[in-house]
Amino acid sequence: MAKILVTGGLGFIGSHTVVELVNAGYEPVIIDNLSNSSPKILDQLTKIIGFKPIFHKIDLCDEHAVKKLAETEPDVEGIIHFAAFKAVGESVHLPLKYYRNNFYSMLNLLDAYAGKPINFVFSSSCTVYGQPDVLPVTEDAPVKAAQSPYGNTKQIAEEMLKDMIAAGSDYKVVSLRYFNPVGAHDSALIGELPIGVPQNLVPFITQTAIGKREKLTVFGNDYDTPDGSCVRDYIHVVDLAKAHVAALKLMEKPEFTGYDVFNIGTGDGSTVLQVINTFERVTGVKLRHEIGPRREGDVEKVWGDVTKSTNKLHWKTELNIDDMMASAWEWEKYLAENPLG
Repeated sequence: MAKILVTGGLGFIGSHTVVELVNAGYEPVIIDNLSNSSPKILDQLTKIIGFKPIFHKIDLCDEHAVKKLAETEPDVEGIIHFAAFKAVGESVHLPLKYYRNNFYSMLNLLDAYAGKPINFVFSSSCTVYGQPDVLPVTEDAPVKAAQSPYGNTKQIAEEMLKDMIAAGSDYKVVSLRYFNPVGAHDSALIGELPIGVPQNLVPFITQTAIGKREKLTVFGNDYDTPDGSCVRDYIHVVDLAKAHVAALKLMEKPEFTGYDVFNIGTGDGSTVLQVINTFERVTGVKLRHEIGPRREGDVEKVWGDVTKSTNKLHWKTELNIDDMMASAWEWEKYLAENPLG
């Protein structure tokens, strides 16, 4: 089994990707500093995959610790790099926190395994497009000025990786530009587990539905969209996790060299209010919500063209918005009886 390092592997997307790596015959090695995740997720993963995966508690911003990791795990064939701060709103108010963490962590990791033939999957974001001129947005669309420091870290990280490949690195790199991952594993044993107040829509929906939050605020209803709320391309996290396996398999082909980038989404957009209505319909639970002012850093509408992912990555989504809302609700109900935070 090829050994794959998964940074941020106890986080939302990382934990689901660990499951899909095992399903595909890989051996995951989890790296996490637990700054935005729970150590209990390791036990949850053990229940799903049937064994306890290798786990190293490491802060990737610690250069010495990362070099030691590379000595401890020298036979890594691939790296999936999730570890990063990711809240758009917080990044607007704490930009240096985001630049420091998101850049140092990746640079230390790349340096530690330099000189080895590593297949590197980078967790990028549709935020690199800003507000696209044309929708659905393709991978060839111009990368616009970022509307948040978080988005800027993804843009610059992609540039760093392309420059590294152009300079003759032994790495192969695929950047996956995610749209909006939501939902949970069908076992309801892992899902999105925000620390403190959720920064993303769906956990705020489920926490409001279960009674943890008094009400949900929709940030703006005056955008140029069908109902005035922002439009996003929501993708089930299990589909997203499988895209990382597809990226590894692509890089394992001898004809793949260098660097490539793929949109990872459904190809369709949903407004915030449509997502709320879908949740209410699928679960039968009514949500208390209100309209608030627009939020700094938010893009009005974005969804992706996934033709390239379908044709070259040989990947496409299988789960729909109903599946996303239903699984997220099952996860929230599980957490109510089995707190993991």
